[in-house]
Amino acid sequence: MTIRSVGAGHGWQWLVQAVNVGRGNPRAVYGAVAIVSLLALLPSVLQLVLQLAFGLDAQSQLMLIGALSLVSILVYPLLIGGVLRVIDAVEHGRPARPGDLFSVFSVGAGRLVGFGLLMGALYIATFYTLVSLFGDGVPEWYLEIMTITQEMGASQTPPSAPPELPMPPAGIGPLMALGLLFGMFYATVYAIGLGQVALGGRSVFAAFGDGVLATLKNVLPVLVIAALAMAGGFALILVFGVVASLVTIVAGLLHPALGAFLVLPMYLALLLVLYVVMFGAMYVMWRDICGDAAAPAGPPPGSTIEL
Repeated sequence: MTIRSVGAGHGWQWLVQAVNVGRGNPRAVYGAVAIVSLLALLPSVLQLVLQLAFGLDAQSQLMLIGALSLVSILVYPLLIGGVLRVIDAVEHGRPARPGDLFSVFSVGAGRLVGFGLLMGALYIATFYTLVSLFGDGVPEWYLEIMTITQEMGASQTPPSAPPELPMPPAGIGPLMALGLLFGMFYATVYAIGLGQVALGGRSVFAAFGDGVLATLKNVLPVLVIAALAMAGGFALILVFGVVASLVTIVAGLLHPALGAFLVLPMYLALLLVLYVVMFGAMYVMWRDICGDAAAPAGPPPGSTIEL
């Protein structure tokens, strides 16, 4: 197994290639991602339904979020692995359909679930450690915020003045900074490792080791694509917010509900595009670092490490 080290400029190339991924068969790629996007909305819909039906308090909401997160840890690696296989088939010119993403449920499902469990355990352990070391008072502050928000939503009459929210604890700044740093590291390990399981046929721990090594050897391009993705995402959300506001205002002149009716498909389309770019970035990162790198995105000669 070869783990390549690529230059910082690949961060930009990955983003461009992710935007263009699936152009050979957009129906298969966008169809597969649309299925995953709809399934990804189910936990939020279920949480909303249970909240409206049972009026869950803040602590019960946290327990529900934890349970749904556990289900996501088990199911999402299967769905993402399926999307990566669809993208790989399209990029290599093989026939592909949106439903092909479910092929992972019969081939390699155990390894994908195992990798998801391993990464989920690392996420939870790291989060607990960071909160224990730097998050003194953060869980209590978060619960208080959720309680105030729940009371506002349950109130039949709007408050005469906005409620006074508690100040965040002093340690929340370092906690968020470290959370962002570890989040970027684990996200890259997850992307490369999941590609190794779904496309490279690697075992769970071998894929995890590949992901860690690939991340450490490609810090610069990872930082570049992360910075570009955050800047581009912020700009895209800002533009979408302006356009959605204008549509809502103009449509509201005809009927109050027309604005929401028009904005919802716009939001779903934006979500679909973002998912395609995200999965596309995962694929091209894996391909250029571990898979059969495409020619001009391949590494310069002599930059490989044989494992």
